[in-house]
Amino acid sequence: MNAPLIDPFARAISYLRVSVTDRCDFRCVYCMSENMTFLPKADLLTLEELDRMCSTFIGLGVEKLRITGGEPLVRKGILTFFQAMKRHLDRGALKELTLTTNGSQLARYAADLAACGVRRINVSLDTLDATKFAQITRWGRLPQVLEGITAAKAAGLRVKINTVALKGFNEDELFTLVDWCAQEGHDLTFIEVMPMGDLGNEDRLDQYWPLSDLRARLATRFTVTDLAERTGGPARYLRLEQTGQKIGFITPLTHNFCESCNRVRLTCTGELYMCLGQEDMADLRAPLRASADDAVLVQAIRDAILKKPKGHDFDYSRQKVAGQMTRHMSHTGG
Repeated sequence: MNAPLIDPFARAISYLRVSVTDRCDFRCVYCMSENMTFLPKADLLTLEELDRMCSTFIGLGVEKLRITGGEPLVRKGILTFFQAMKRHLDRGALKELTLTTNGSQLARYAADLAACGVRRINVSLDTLDATKFAQITRWGRLPQVLEGITAAKAAGLRVKINTVALKGFNEDELFTLVDWCAQEGHDLTFIEVMPMGDLGNEDRLDQYWPLSDLRARLATRFTVTDLAERTGGPARYLRLEQTGQKIGFITPLTHNFCESCNRVRLTCTGELYMCLGQEDMADLRAPLRASADDAVLVQAIRDAILKKPKGHDFDYSRQKVAGQMTRHMSHTGG
């Protein structure tokens, strides 16, 4: 019953990313459409169901739980879920409870998250220019996010900034972002834009800025040393010798990181995606609701993990977008 989850390629699944809502108070151009149609609230797993689902995964060897969205902190009552997950931290079954956020609600929630055992968070931030921030997020306000980051730091949370590298948008802010993170003591990870969702007016090929080019630009100012360090996620790291900063690179296009993948993604409706870059998914909501006996849910999870693919198919070569996913990033979870 409690044997660990092993996929067909002998990878142990120890990391679960959980989207608790598809809703967000921003409309970032690479994540969702400006006029999104969100799921009816009745379709979402309740917070109690999310507790049971995550607890079942933890019982099967998941040691890291990342809460995502949409924007996870806009879900009503979400703090009660974090409080419920703290029991797994307290007994040592869960090694890390964390979240990815746009930062808009951190001023309100940072201290409470720290009290629930959250020790570090990822904040999505693509620019430090207020005008450009309003453009990329459509609805967002930069001062609100910066206030939230300050609150998180004051609460003792380690902040990692996630920046999507966007050609023609934030190329000119590369060193501004690096210097700001160094000054504030934040970690920094750059991410290549992924072909997710209906492209609409946002052409992913035009947005795509390969991190190999970004790295080369860093090397014009810094001595760059590649690090062998791995944290269980998809990032590869380098160190800027002049500042000692560790910079992460998530490169689904220029370097396929699938060989060490230890994670699966659960949506707010109970769909389990075994790979961000594949359409195959398993419905876990039905077995969850079909029986109070967790054995039914456990079997459904095991069956799903046996279908986990070796890797994704994202590709921007030959001047076209291949491997594009029809679902928005906010559906699967950031």
